[in-house]
Amino acid sequence: MKKIISYVCLCLLFSTPLLVSAQSGYKIVNKIHLDGTGGWDYLNAVNNRLYVSHGSIVQVVDLEKGTLLATIDDTKGVHGIAIALDLNKGFISCGRDSSVAIFDLTTFKVLERVKVTGKNPDAILYDPYKKIVFTFNGGSSNSTVLDAVTNKVLTTIPLAGKPEFSATNKKGKVFVNIEDKNLLTVINTNTLKVETSWSLAPGDEPSGLAFDAETNRLFSVCGNKMMVISNALTGKVITTLPIGDRCDGVTFDPASKRAFSSNGDGTMTVVQENADDTYKVVENVPTQKGARTITCNTNTHKLYSPTAEFEATTGSSRPIAKANSFTILEIEPVK
Repeated sequence: MKKIISYVCLCLLFSTPLLVSAQSGYKIVNKIHLDGTGGWDYLNAVNNRLYVSHGSIVQVVDLEKGTLLATIDDTKGVHGIAIALDLNKGFISCGRDSSVAIFDLTTFKVLERVKVTGKNPDAILYDPYKKIVFTFNGGSSNSTVLDAVTNKVLTTIPLAGKPEFSATNKKGKVFVNIEDKNLLTVINTNTLKVETSWSLAPGDEPSGLAFDAETNRLFSVCGNKMMVISNALTGKVITTLPIGDRCDGVTFDPASKRAFSSNGDGTMTVVQENADDTYKVVENVPTQKGARTITCNTNTHKLYSPTAEFEATTGSSRPIAKANSFTILEIEPVK
């Protein structure tokens, strides 16, 4: 009888799609192919549009149709895209010429190009509380602050080391990971000065950063395969959790109370935040090698992570992406 039951269960397992998909909480449901060559960095999903850094261009995808909507050219060494919906503007950090390209969200035309007061602007952030934009300049360890209304440079904020990703609480504080010093730095958006810095130990080389505004929790992903969760009010490290290798991004979905770490080794680590301020790894979802940055469409709760196919390499050579193999993985919760 046990053999018969086992046989029936196996048949159901391998013949019923619902049972198979139920084994995982998330899955890749689509791959959005985008033409072009070159590397990639951050992407940003806002109002069912996806803004993607790709080589020396920004590609805008209509997420409802899964098709290319527009291309913004001449964004040399693009890293990130910040969106100011209230101003109908977007801000692109261009690392190679140390500038910010400011574009119209309706026409996608570049309105102005502003030189930053540092080298290699990487992460970029719009703070709606003060209507200002921060570029975090990886080549000069500082942040350039722009008035998002006038597009004028307001000031330069010195930082303790190389800045990576950032987040805002929209109430007067901006947080940024300092990669080479293992710090989380707090900037006061009223004074435009560094207020304090907190250690992220035992995390090493923090890059991606996400924020839960409801609980004031920060999620820093680190190069030593660790997510550090800290209190945004005190800087206290709440806990650490294991993630995959070569992670460069993390995003947070406030509806599910989950943080998602995009790991370049071909996995996505899902971390659940519980009501009692405890955290656990729910699963490591298979993705694709090279998918190391991530964003969440909070309208649909879908996740997006860019990658490509790579040429075969030997030794420690850096992988080279195959031409026209760039794709955006669309990941969603299993129904």
